[in-house]
Amino acid sequence: MKLAIVTFTSRGLAIAETLKEHMDLHHYYKKNKEDFNVYELTERLMKEYEGIIFISATGIAVRAIAPTITTKDKDPAVIVIDNNAKYVISLLSGHLGGANDLCVSISKILKAEAVITTATDTLGKTAPDIIAKSNELIIEDLKKAKEISALLVENKKVYFEDEKSLISLPKGYTENPSEALASVIVTNKDKIDIGTNPCLKLIRRDIVLGIGCKKDYSPLEMKKKVLQTLSDYNIDKRSVRIIATVEVKRHERAIKDLARDLDCLLNIFSLEEIKKVQYKYEGSNFVEKTIGVKAVAEPVVELSRAKAFTKKLSLEGMTLCIGELEEE
Repeated sequence: MKLAIVTFTSRGLAIAETLKEHMDLHHYYKKNKEDFNVYELTERLMKEYEGIIFISATGIAVRAIAPTITTKDKDPAVIVIDNNAKYVISLLSGHLGGANDLCVSISKILKAEAVITTATDTLGKTAPDIIAKSNELIIEDLKKAKEISALLVENKKVYFEDEKSLISLPKGYTENPSEALASVIVTNKDKIDIGTNPCLKLIRRDIVLGIGCKKDYSPLEMKKKVLQTLSDYNIDKRSVRIIATVEVKRHERAIKDLARDLDCLLNIFSLEEIKKVQYKYEGSNFVEKTIGVKAVAEPVVELSRAKAFTKKLSLEGMTLCIGELEEE
């Protein structure tokens, strides 16, 4: 976590020095600069750092960050420490930004009191955004997440289901959908129907796409066909973690653009790696003469340590195989 610390007094400087013994911090100190402008500085820090620690009055920090606050999924963590190091306050982006965890860590170093005011935390319940952050999931809808957190605070029943059963029942949730007013579902599916409103998806990125194609394939056509196929199989496009292909296609614009648009990894496998597993799959002699292996889409899914749930799909000039990463 890239952290900045901002201090204004000699007391603050001493606290910062203590923290720097335990943490990697970029220190900004008012007395080091005659033209120190906390508002201009903070505007820059909010863009460049994942966390900002103010050793100051809370009001100074609030006024400094106010003009640049955006949304809870984009704002950095902001912490305030008083000049006596008695309190460490989680001020902004407590869950997704990690301010609450950072607050606790700093309080232990300083032997100070951590002040966390997020309602779900104070009531001992797990907000949906905490579940997402802890398990590297994508929050489908921040508005729904907020609504569900409000229901948890009011002691209303919220159903939780992880379709892979990898996450234990979080604090404050129920395993009985019939008694719930809302639901949180961990899934890679596009459409789900649990029967509650709101129903929030936390999207697990565990889908692998194995792709082969003709040379200079149309990027627009590839994207259109892949998205349509994902929809046909009821897969949320945000669940795609990896696109895999053969080394001779590493510079294929359509594949590179698709990986960029889906914001996923691009796995490139050598001909030698594919030859070791291609015998398991139906291949093409024409493809072998062209690029050196009989099959691409299915072998690269296996090589990405995923289990295919489609066979090779032939889509007019390209092949596609869809797999799901297996938990180790």
